[in-house]
Parts: sequence; structure tokens; C-alpha cells
Amino acid sequence: MASDLEQLCSHINEKIGNIKKTLSLRNCGKEPTLKTILNKIGDEIIVVNELLNKLELEIQYQEQTNSSLKELFESLEEDCKDVEHLKENIPPHLPQVTVTQNLYMKSRLTYCHINDVIKEINKAVVSKYKIVHQPKKAMSSVARNLYHRFIDEETKETKGHYFVVEADIKEFTALKVDKRFHVILNILRHCRRLSEVRGKGLTRYVIT
Repeated sequence: MASDLEQLCSHINEKIGNIKKTLSLRNCGKEPTLKTILNKIGDEIIVVNELLNKLELEIQYQEQTNSSLKELFESLEEDCKDVEHLKENIPPHLPQVTVTQNLYMKSRLTYCHINDVIKEINKAVVSKYKIVHQPKKAMSSVARNLYHRFIDEETKETKGHYFVVEADIKEFTALKVDKRFHVILNILRHCRRLSEVRGKGLTRYVIT
């Protein structure tokens, strides 16, 4: 994502540089040919304005994502502390070996897998909305087909929110959509970092 932002900033700087070079010619005279140059300036300004708007949206999304991830990590850290506390304070009358093993497996799941799943879901969201915000004229046939699917999957409940479906996870990540994946999604819903919107035979995982 950092490289995408760098490319976008570089493109904007290039456009601004072209405008400055063109403006430097405005005092060369009032020949009719200058009207063409001025029209080109207007077109360049429109393009730069659109790029700046997209950059602003991208920055807002990244800030929102970073904030959500930070809160999620803090929440999971508290959950891990609770699990460790339970593991270390098991009443003597309980079947100690079995309970300890179950709690240890929960701890392993928390530490080893949830963080990776969060990163991959974030990757899928970024990849999806990069296509959504891409100019249609610049889309490949594959991107255009994905774009139409993304639009068809939107509902009133998802309006104004970022969301993915299982097809996006399979399209943009290497995650296996298996039982463990859904267990981690349940944890994220429990932490109120994801919500579900169902309809049209789809489950939409909304970033909250």
C-alpha cells in the first residue's frame, strides 16, 4: 500500500510540474495557439483535483484501518491476559489436564493466527477498494468484471462501510476459508471489529 501511495504522489507531482511548465509560457504572447495550451492546463487541473480527492480518501481509509487495528490488538491483548489468568488459576476439582490443554490451544490460536488473518483481511479490503476507486477507462476486463461484482454485492446496510465477502478473501489472499478461519471471524465479531450483513445468498463481513 505504501508503494501505491508513493506512485500516486509521484503521478500528482508530475502533473503539477507539467502545469507549472505550461504556466511559465503564458506571458509569451497572446497567439491563438496559447488557447490550446490554456485548455490543456484546465484539463490537467481537473485530473490533479481528481487524484487529490482519491489520495485524500485513501489516507482517510488508512487512518481508519490503523485505528481499528490498534483497538483490536489492545482488545485481543486483554483477552489473552484473561485466558492466561484462567489457565494459571484452575480450581483443583476440575479436570486439570483437559482444561489446561483447551486453554493453551486458545492461546496458540490468538497469538499465532489472528494477527495473520487480520493482515490478510486488510489486504483484501485494500485490493478490492483500489479497484472500486480506479477510473473505469483504466480498468482491465478482469478488473471491470470484479468491479461489477463488488457493486452488485452492496446493500443499504453496507453503504458507507468497507466490507468483503468470502470470494474476495479467495481472490486477493492465500487464506483458506476453513473452520479455523470462521472461528477467528467469530472472535473478531465478538471484539466488535467485524459485523455480518446477510442477503442474496452472501455473507458480507463489514469492517467496524
